Amino acid sequence: MGAVAINRKRTEDSLNFNQPSPSPSQASNKKRRFSFGIISPDSNKPSSSTVSRISRYPDAKAPLRREIHAPSRASLRYGLPKPKPNDYSFDDAERRAFDALRFFTKDEEVIDLGDEEEEPEIEIGKEAVSEDSSVEVVDCDIDEKEEIVEPPSSSMLDSLSLVRREATDAASSLEAYKKLLRSAERRDSKLEALGFEILFNEKRLSQLRQSRPKPVEKPLKVKVPDEPFIPLTKEDKAEVYNAFSGKNRRKVLVTHANSNIDITGQVLQCLTPSAWLNDEVINVYLELLKEREIREPKKYLKCHFFNTFFYKKLVSDSGYNYKAVRRWTTQRKLGYALIDCDMIFVPIHRSVHWTLAVINNRDRKFLYLDSLNGVDSKILNALAKYLGDEAKEKSGKDIDVSSWDMEFVEDLPQQQNGYDCGMFMLKYIDFFSRGLGICFSQEHMPYFRLRTAKEILRLRAD
Repeated sequence: MGAVAINRKRTEDSLNFNQPSPSPSQASNKKRRFSFGIISPDSNKPSSSTVSRISRYPDAKAPLRREIHAPSRASLRYGLPKPKPNDYSFDDAERRAFDALRFFTKDEEVIDLGDEEEEPEIEIGKEAVSEDSSVEVVDCDIDEKEEIVEPPSSSMLDSLSLVRREATDAASSLEAYKKLLRSAERRDSKLEALGFEILFNEKRLSQLRQSRPKPVEKPLKVKVPDEPFIPLTKEDKAEVYNAFSGKNRRKVLVTHANSNIDITGQVLQCLTPSAWLNDEVINVYLELLKEREIREPKKYLKCHFFNTFFYKKLVSDSGYNYKAVRRWTTQRKLGYALIDCDMIFVPIHRSVHWTLAVINNRDRKFLYLDSLNGVDSKILNALAKYLGDEAKEKSGKDIDVSSWDMEFVEDLPQQQNGYDCGMFMLKYIDFFSRGLGICFSQEHMPYFRLRTAKEILRLRAD
C-alpha cells in the first residue's frame, strides 16, 4: 500500500471523501498528462472496490501542508537542476541526490502531452488517482522482476566526499597561486614603472646639468719664464765643447771650494749626449743652486739640497739609521734649521736610475718624482721618520707627520730614453726651487746638458 499526494491546493469540498465521484462523461473529458507504469484501458470507469475501501475511512480534516516526496514535473522532464555555486554545501547536495534516487525505478516512463490548464491524472501501478480525490490508497505490489536502484553506500559517499574535499583543496590552492601570481605581476609592473621613472629622471637630471651654464674657468697662467730657457751664445757652446775634448780628460777644469769637489774633463763628459750623470756633477750643481738662492733670497724659495750620499747613509742595508746623518744638519754647518725651509730635496740613486724625493714643509706633504713614473713608499716613510727625528733633535719640536700627505707625482714630463734620468732629476729641483711648475720635456734635455756644463765651468748657476 502506498499514499500519493497531488501537488495542488485542494479546497475543503474536494477533500470530502463522502462526495460522489464524477460521472464517466466528466471523467472522459479530462486528459491525462502523466502516466507511470501500466495505463489501465478502463481508467475512465470508477472502481467499485476502491470506492468501497475508501468509504470506510473517516471524513478528512483540513489539509496540512507537508513536504512533497515525489519528483516535480521539472525534475521528471529535465532531471535534477544543477546547484549553483555557493548555494548549498556538499552535504546538502549529497542528501538531495540520495532522496531523488529513491523515486526512480528502471521501468519508469515520462510522457509529455503538452501544457494543459487542467491538472493531470497520475497513475501509479494498477490503480489511478483521480483529479478530484486528494489522497488515494492504491496497491503498490512491485513486480519481482522490477529492479530498484539501491542508494549509494556509506563507503561510496565517503570516497565521494574525500574526492570533493581534495578537489576543493586543489581549487583553493590553485586560486591562491593565481592571486599570488597576479600580485607578483602587478608588483613587477610597478617596479618596471619605477625603474623607467628613475632612468627618465636621471637622463633629465643629466640634461639639466649639461644645459646649466658652466662657470667660466679662468685659464691657469702657466708662467714660463725666460731664465730657465735662455739660449746659449756661441762663446758658451765653444767653451763647453772645448771642455768635452779629449785633451782635457785628466785636467781639473774647476774646483768647488765649499764642497771640495774637483771637476775634471773626464767627470764633465757625463753631460755629453747619451751619458749617465755622476755624483760629482750632481753634487756640484746642487751646491750652485744653494749659492744662487743665497745671492737672491727674494727670487728663490728657501731650500735645502742634500747630496747624493745622504739617503744611502740614512737607509743602508741594515735599515733606517738617523744617527748616521745627525751631524749633517747642525746649526753651525747650515746656519738654519731644516724645519724652517720651504723645501728639502733628497736625490735618490736606485742602482742605475735617479729619482727625487721632496719634503715640502710649506704644503706639509712628501713628494716622490720619477721620470719613469715609478712608486716607492719606503723612501717617503723613511723621510717622514727622519723629519720627526730631526725636528725633535735640533729644535725640540714634535711634528706629527702622520697627517701629512704622501704624493707620487704622476703628471710629470717623462724621459724617452735610458740615460736622461739624472738630467730630469736636476731640472725637477731647479724648477721647484724657482717656485715654478714643471714645464719642460724630453726635447729640452740636450739644451739642459750644455747649460749645466756651462754653469759648472763658471761655478755659477743662473
